[in-house]
Amino acid sequence: MSDVAVIGLGAMGTALAEAFLNKGHSVTVWNRSPAKAQVLAAKGAVVAASLEDAVRSSQLIMVCLLVYDTVHEALAAAQEALSGRTLVNLTNGTPEQARAMSDWAVGHGANYIDGGIMAVPPMIGGQHALILYSGSRQAFDTHAGQLDALGTSMYLGEDAGLAPLYDISLLAGMYGLFAGVLQALSLTGAVGIRAGEFMPLLMSWLNAMQGALPKWAERIDSDDHTSAVVSNLGMQADAYVNLIDASTAAGISTELVLPMQDLMRRGVAAGKANADLSSLVGLLQLSKQATRD
Repeated sequence: MSDVAVIGLGAMGTALAEAFLNKGHSVTVWNRSPAKAQVLAAKGAVVAASLEDAVRSSQLIMVCLLVYDTVHEALAAAQEALSGRTLVNLTNGTPEQARAMSDWAVGHGANYIDGGIMAVPPMIGGQHALILYSGSRQAFDTHAGQLDALGTSMYLGEDAGLAPLYDISLLAGMYGLFAGVLQALSLTGAVGIRAGEFMPLLMSWLNAMQGALPKWAERIDSDDHTSAVVSNLGMQADAYVNLIDASTAAGISTELVLPMQDLMRRGVAAGKANADLSSLVGLLQLSKQATRD
């Protein structure tokens, strides 16, 4: 028996297997294309002849494939072998997909843990790699020592959908930041300012503005967006027009920044002109509810 079986040897799956090997764990690997396993075999991994053999090789099964449909397709051939084992699925997906996968795995006698990897492959196994987990608490506690080989482990709760929810929410913040940076560098680049010249000033400004975010959290949790407001929504909505106009005048697309202007205008129309920008979170949630209705 191996300490862990890793199924799926793309860039991330290979990094996971290598991290386990580097921490002294015995590892069995399987991949649809066997050639990808040879590098790991040279480092001491056992290459399973079939996916079912890989599942039967360990009590801890780690899966990292492209999408959940591929996970279902792959594991269907070995579903009977899952009984009594712990399945940790690190495939990127949605909370709904994670909960459905949990039901399927538990229905076949497995303990299920879903995970979100907040790292790129070279970070795996290092202190800055954060892996989010949710699902069976008992299974997580049993295998926590092994899972820590991948990085910092954070258990979120019994609901299997929590890990992908946190994952996607963190990515939403990241991509929102990236969108603003792309717009900023397009504007400055249009007049010949090099990105390397402007970036230090941009990073300094973004770091300073991050200081407002804890106050946002307080306002959102208390639903009080009007106390001690420094820059209210009405003022920011008026000023935001200049960002749109300057982009248009410079021949820069506004597709990344127009949605924020539309949301600001809706907030002002809804009577939130004197509230903080944090009040817009309620409009997003209301839109989601209207879509469901």
